[in-house]
Amino acid sequence: MRKTINLNQNWRFIREDAGLPEMLPLEWQAVDLPHTWNAVDGHDGNGSYYRGKCWYARSFQTPEQPLPGGRVYVEIPAAGQQAWVYVNGRQAVYHEGGYSAFRADITRLCTKEGENLLVIACSNENKSSVYPQAADFTFYGGLYRGVNLISVPETHFDLDYYGGPGLQVTPKPCDDGGATFELVSWVTKPDENFTVLYSILNERGMEVASAVRPADQTKVTVYVPDAKAWNISAPCLYTVTATLQRRNEAYDEVSVRAGVRSFSCDADMGFCINGVWTPLRGVSRHQDRLYQGNALTREDHFEDARMIRELGANTIRLAHYQHSQDFYDACDELGFIVWAEIPFISVMNQDPAAHQNCISQMKELIIQNYNHPSICFWGVSNEILIGGISDQLVENHRELNALCKELDPTRLTAIAHVSMTPEQSPMHGITDVESYNHYFGWYGGKMEDNGPWLDNFHRVHPEICLGLSEYGCEGIVTYHGPNPACKDYSEEYQALYHEHMAKVLEERPWIWSSHVWNMFDFGCAARNEGGVAGRNNKGLVTMDRKTKKDSYYIYQAYWSEMPMIHLCGRRYARRAGETTQIKVYSNQPKVTLYLNGKPAAVQTNSKVFTFQVALEEGFNIVTAEAGGIRDSMTLEKVEKEPSIYVLPEVNERAEGVANWFKLAGNLDLKAPMEFPEGKYSVRDTMEELAECPEALEIVTNAVKLATNMKLAPGEGMWDMMKAMTPEDMCRMAGAMMPEGFVESLNAKLIRIDKRQS
Repeated sequence: MRKTINLNQNWRFIREDAGLPEMLPLEWQAVDLPHTWNAVDGHDGNGSYYRGKCWYARSFQTPEQPLPGGRVYVEIPAAGQQAWVYVNGRQAVYHEGGYSAFRADITRLCTKEGENLLVIACSNENKSSVYPQAADFTFYGGLYRGVNLISVPETHFDLDYYGGPGLQVTPKPCDDGGATFELVSWVTKPDENFTVLYSILNERGMEVASAVRPADQTKVTVYVPDAKAWNISAPCLYTVTATLQRRNEAYDEVSVRAGVRSFSCDADMGFCINGVWTPLRGVSRHQDRLYQGNALTREDHFEDARMIRELGANTIRLAHYQHSQDFYDACDELGFIVWAEIPFISVMNQDPAAHQNCISQMKELIIQNYNHPSICFWGVSNEILIGGISDQLVENHRELNALCKELDPTRLTAIAHVSMTPEQSPMHGITDVESYNHYFGWYGGKMEDNGPWLDNFHRVHPEICLGLSEYGCEGIVTYHGPNPACKDYSEEYQALYHEHMAKVLEERPWIWSSHVWNMFDFGCAARNEGGVAGRNNKGLVTMDRKTKKDSYYIYQAYWSEMPMIHLCGRRYARRAGETTQIKVYSNQPKVTLYLNGKPAAVQTNSKVFTFQVALEEGFNIVTAEAGGIRDSMTLEKVEKEPSIYVLPEVNERAEGVANWFKLAGNLDLKAPMEFPEGKYSVRDTMEELAECPEALEIVTNAVKLATNMKLAPGEGMWDMMKAMTPEDMCRMAGAMMPEGFVESLNAKLIRIDKRQS
């Protein structure tokens, strides 16, 4: 029988390209797995992180083989981003892609007796053939999901096909209340002596169906009467086991969990599961944590899933790569609808090998995760037009979509468009459903632009199932004030933004899904925004999972069925002024507010309750009550609010925009923009503008003023944004840009002769 041996303990590690050791290097650092060498520098705010080749080593004994011809495999659940595996000095496998499992048969490399030396080199260096190429998150390196040995007899369920389990289950509900289970398994080296025994157990562990097939013809359909559906509110899971039998002996066995469900999308009705129209409302999730990086335990993954369930969400977009089997298991158990995708993001590399890597990663994603009932959507790419469009890009997407349908005709395909993707674009109509990443009210435009944009697109494209795959804004829990505004990074503005967005989505059930960006703050070593460098701070929860921002609770008020109440602004603890605003989120219809134990006001409303109160001198206890549940906080009335409540850059940016126009001189900012030949303009890419130091300096200053982000070669998110033009960036910013800004920028650039650069 199969034996899986965990090898997570007692490794030796070196954070440099030390080369392949001949014996166990005891002088290297002792570490246990899961492990990443970017656990700290991947998000500590130093502006960069180590990207290189590092080495792991440990010894192991060859597993005993009770039968002749047995095989030994090494299994790597993930290694970022490229990996080389050696046993006793000989290479067993090389793998490209940092998020999927892979295995290698190492039988011939193992000694018959004694110790073996297992060495694994990982690299998170950029390579033109490996995605992701450039993106707004840290590419952590390391063996961050552990390592296993698998010992199997010579005849066994397949371990060589794209890291899959060797068993595929396709449940389909029937009109009579039962369900068919289409079963197929793959057996290595079968002969006439072997059969496959299938058994299906219900959630109580009782067998409800079974079948037997020859080992070389394993496909069969079985019927389960009175099948219980897998649903968001009641995620019933069946356990399907395939046993490889040789007469009276079980040689090998694999088990998976499966769920019976049907689902579809409609452009006017949204998402439907098991015949019930159910708008999908939830979050996106990255897999890293503060000072752990992506080296998470199973309990870490389940804790994340439970926090999302507590929010009331019913869907998760797992950005932007294949996640851990532990998290998919959690989604199966808790009843989330999952969008799973590959890291084809931001920029397409022209290297043909890169497209083959996309194909390989898509195969791994689907084959390894086919049996998870929570997964309903395969995502083919994210914001890919940041790097520009081409006929080849469109064709590559069509090929990826066709591959998804070939490998899995039971699920739908999805794409996440960057905000600037035109309404009329060849990128439309490729996948079954589509979504946009929109940040109106943060990177550009106003939050009030979201609803009208969605309505207009739905009117122009009534045939497209439209979703909102990303939306959000930064929220730093130390920034506060009575007048929140875009780009002040305050917890209050983030909450105000999400109040608006939650209402926009509730009013449009035809939006098949929406995913807040992001559930948790996450590592992006290149970022330096809002005074918190090294991270993307758009999470509803901080990266350490310790603090739920006020914005978390507005969604709980909209989505959770459990009675809840939350007083906002508890971290805005010291307040000045004659009166102050107290905001309460609740899913109850009436809220009573108490100040220092005395009733202050009663309000009937929906979700958001706003009170204006006069605090007493010194400390004040504020309590809110609704439906028998309470929340309380303490505020202090002060003469002047602490300076830490305001980010200094907020005022500096406003002054910078004013100075920008002064420096524009006597330019006619209302004149039509011109693009003279041989001159730079806002239609040149950032990479082209970087060829001229003068032009680059002008554009860098403009980007900083417009977005509060530094964009320069070798810094920030240059690799992701270098293919964009300033005109593209200004178009994304929309109404957020001061009138005349793009015209003044262009007027400055067309003064520079390209021949001089």
